[in-house]
Amino acid sequence: MTSALESRIDELYRGSLNEFTDARNALAKTLRGADAQRVRKLAKPTVVPWAVNQVYWRARTVWDRLMKTGKQLRTAQLASLEGRKADVRAAGEAHRQAIADAVQQAQSIGAEEGVRPAPDALMRTFEALSLASQMAEEAGRVTRPIQPAGFEALSGVKLAAPPPPRAPTAAEKKQLAKEDAERKRVEAERKKHEAEVRKAEAALERARQRMAEAEAALRDTRKK
Repeated sequence: MTSALESRIDELYRGSLNEFTDARNALAKTLRGADAQRVRKLAKPTVVPWAVNQVYWRARTVWDRLMKTGKQLRTAQLASLEGRKADVRAAGEAHRQAIADAVQQAQSIGAEEGVRPAPDALMRTFEALSLASQMAEEAGRVTRPIQPAGFEALSGVKLAAPPPPRAPTAAEKKQLAKEDAERKRVEAERKKHEAEVRKAEAALERARQRMAEAEAALRDTRKK
């Protein structure tokens, strides 16, 4: 396509949502061949992507800040996953604020045009666009709401390997041996105490049996 035609297509997506279809068809009638066919196939945005596009066209500063903070957050997240130092928290806070500003701007533009894009869908679409390594649709020409990518967006990231286990120092080995010896001593004392308790219980039972036998003999003697 020529640059002139690209500009006219941009105007379609920048224009009123209600007038998109008529404007697209009118543009197609001025063209021939592949250009005409391409324009006829241009998808009309739904309310949410239309409002997102308007932020790109009418509030470029807000859009650029959103894209910048999204890139910074993605860079910080990848660095953290790869074991490099990164302030993910600060990057995340800046990105959340940029999304909130973009949502507010989109709703304001929508109100001017008499449409009410859902804030949750706006938020998810702005998040997805700003964090994507490569946009699925061209900026300013988004035609459908987009969901943020999951873990598949991090494919190819080299996760930091966990550090190898550290060998204990001589002092730590000595302390471990001391603790092991103490555990064994306590266990031996416990077993010894249990054996003595069992021995005492057995002696008590024998004494009870002898006493019972003596009482029985005494009763027999008294009967004679």
